[in-house]
Amino acid sequence: MRLASQPKSVLSRILLCRTATLKGRLYECPACHDQCHVYNSCVDRHCPQCGGARRADWLQKTEQLILPEVNYFQVVFTLPDQLSGLILGNRQALYDLLFQASWRALDETLRSTGQFQPAAQLVLHTWNQRLGHHPHIHALVPGGGPSLDGEQWINSRHPTQPRRRKPFLVDNTELGQSFRKHFVNGLRRLVGRGKLRLESQWQPLQDPTQREVWLDELCATDWNVFVEGPPHGRSQPTDVLKYLAAYMTGGPISDRRLISDDDGVVTFWARSKDKAGGNRPEPFSLQGTEFVRRWTMHILPKGFTRSRVKKLGQAPSLRQIFQGFRRFGSEPVPFFHSLEAGRVPGRLSPVAGDRG
Repeated sequence: MRLASQPKSVLSRILLCRTATLKGRLYECPACHDQCHVYNSCVDRHCPQCGGARRADWLQKTEQLILPEVNYFQVVFTLPDQLSGLILGNRQALYDLLFQASWRALDETLRSTGQFQPAAQLVLHTWNQRLGHHPHIHALVPGGGPSLDGEQWINSRHPTQPRRRKPFLVDNTELGQSFRKHFVNGLRRLVGRGKLRLESQWQPLQDPTQREVWLDELCATDWNVFVEGPPHGRSQPTDVLKYLAAYMTGGPISDRRLISDDDGVVTFWARSKDKAGGNRPEPFSLQGTEFVRRWTMHILPKGFTRSRVKKLGQAPSLRQIFQGFRRFGSEPVPFFHSLEAGRVPGRLSPVAGDRG
């Protein structure tokens, strides 16, 4: 199996992690003079042994963005399986497009149906339990925001069920249609401008007629968008953040899921596909070369950002929003970091005039 330069470099660093090759420090007990070597880590974000401090730092910073007394929803945007091969050959461009389409769908739909300015924490995942390529975005979305004119706080509510008690964010079918529209339009632009590498089975897309036929077929399928509200009607966004933090570094599988590596066969725990049985974990085996191939599929392009925050507009509109909230008698506490260096504006919180 031949590896491209970046996956080969990542695997090399991981193999050398915390070994004498990377040097380290020698510690000695002053009482018994027992010595212990502590070798340096590789600090690669894909390394299963590294990244604990990064995950903790990400979690701490992201928790500061959580608004009090606001319901939070987890929204998952998943791409159709037939796009996998094209994405693997164009990871930088199409993962970027996945972020853009997910956010634009949220922004467009919530502004239209919710009549408020949305915000979201977006995190990219690229694998499933069996290490297959399964690119999707997890979004942590507050169920409310400033009105479109910035004059009041609006909580999300069902458009036709005003007395509904169960928290509601958005209709997932409508959101899925918007997501599909933005991704397909972006894909059309990238292909038309020659921004994608089209090889093998994807070469026919260079022909405009065949490209449109393929895009029409893509639009005819339902795109999977999942919206999960707060459990038991009460928001616990920190639980979702802890789940997402586990995937910020360390690669697609943790050591605790590994069972054995015998005679070139790697066996690990993976959730079964039996929904009736509760998708319980079961042993799953791969040949060693296939295990490595699947693992390397999830190495991100150099410098690519896995987590992105989408905020409420630009600094001038934020100032107007904060001033408007003060008129309602709300005293904000720190939340959004302004684009202006060194300035930390206030946190938005529900105030008088709430439509919830």
